[in-house]
Amino acid sequence: MVSVAKFKSFDFFRKTPRDLTEASLSGAGISVVAAISMIFLFGMEIHNFLTISTSTSIVVDKSSIEESLRIDFNISFPVLSCEFASVDVSDVLGTNRLNITKTIRKYSINQNYHPSGFEYDTGPISYALKHDHKVEEGYGDGSIPLNSRNFDKVTHDHPIVVVNFFAPWCHWSNLLKPAWEKTAKVMRQRYHPEFDGRIIIGSVDCTAEADMCKKHHIQGYPSIRIYRKGSDIRDGSHGVHIHETYYGDRDTDTLILKFDNMASAIKLNSVKRSSAATTEYIQVRPAPPQEGCRIEGFVRVKKVPGNLIISASSAAHSFDASLMNMSHMISKFSFGSTITPIMMSDMKRLAPYLDEVHNRLNGHAYVTKLEDRANVTIEHYLQVVKTEVMGLSHQLIENYEYTAHTSLIHAPSIPAAKFHLQFSPMQVLITENSKSFSHFITNLCAIIGGVFTVAGILDSILYNTCKLAKKVELGKNY
Repeated sequence: MVSVAKFKSFDFFRKTPRDLTEASLSGAGISVVAAISMIFLFGMEIHNFLTISTSTSIVVDKSSIEESLRIDFNISFPVLSCEFASVDVSDVLGTNRLNITKTIRKYSINQNYHPSGFEYDTGPISYALKHDHKVEEGYGDGSIPLNSRNFDKVTHDHPIVVVNFFAPWCHWSNLLKPAWEKTAKVMRQRYHPEFDGRIIIGSVDCTAEADMCKKHHIQGYPSIRIYRKGSDIRDGSHGVHIHETYYGDRDTDTLILKFDNMASAIKLNSVKRSSAATTEYIQVRPAPPQEGCRIEGFVRVKKVPGNLIISASSAAHSFDASLMNMSHMISKFSFGSTITPIMMSDMKRLAPYLDEVHNRLNGHAYVTKLEDRANVTIEHYLQVVKTEVMGLSHQLIENYEYTAHTSLIHAPSIPAAKFHLQFSPMQVLITENSKSFSHFITNLCAIIGGVFTVAGILDSILYNTCKLAKKVELGKNY
């Protein structure tokens, strides 16, 4: 009994006999309000406990300089031919990759961005085309001058017509001219137009026939096109002959050999195209049926300041910069790996941080005005920031967002579409956070204890105030 009595002395919650307590109306009211307050705060705490919060912090990007970043893009150029469209990448570390083709696909489109339905085959192109080393004087004009008045008739009357679209100011055109005229003379002797006519060698001066060259989508000089009889069935909207482009060497011996084999594969007086002629020459390929090009694919770049440049480029052609138009529409331009729908479904709460809305260039068209099109380069300045998102499952997703500013400048050289890339040394870290159960229990205890204490204080104040008022009313003073 003694030990029990001693143990009871440790009771912090000593009881007051019920007979010594007094109930009051104000105490009942405060008790009801306190109970409702506890229930309300209890519900709010449960909601807060079940809600997942996110925290955002700025940290240093510790990615390695050697780490490459993927850039996916889909860009349409309504007046840039796939024949010459080139994708180049360079950076401050000395990287300089020209005419990337392995991860790039090109599709011919018209000026309304409608595709022809076929992928343009870049194929093997020699970047060291052979020309005649010695230029003989007095070679004369062996080719037939073609213009808008006789072009249709000549291509309709002869099985094969090979045309050199040139510009007198072009270095490559002048380099080709001696071999072209000598080849034309030889072919005329072997296949005279009046007695044989299986092949005709012609030339078009694009400075004198500018409208005609534009209609045939000539963007680089010289362009050697091959028209076969029957190819004058035109596209309904543009009226362009179906043709092929010659990409081979440009010396006299090679041209004579190629054209002679093409003509000899056709029987005399035959107007049908020989299938053997199409399979023999890998240097002759179908030309783009439309004047525009949609370029899609991806490239990999290092995370250092650099450039992605799309322009007309060729190692054996010249371009008239005043006629180049680099207007384009960007359907997609994004950095990093694509976030799959499965990944997005697992992290729906973080969708606002991973949405495509952060790709600022997507869906925008950049068209130069008619009066400003000459020698205009369109430049996009991109500031790229890496964002890492860590979910409750500890799944880490990397995402990149960027700001973009665009300007149009008059270029001293060939116009281009340039994307200047600047990567931030800082990154954004977004983390999902959940409340611990111990924190939840602590808050519940605080709610119960706090409300009970405050209610007791209010009840005591109200009770004593009422009691004092009654005493003053009865004239009793302490």
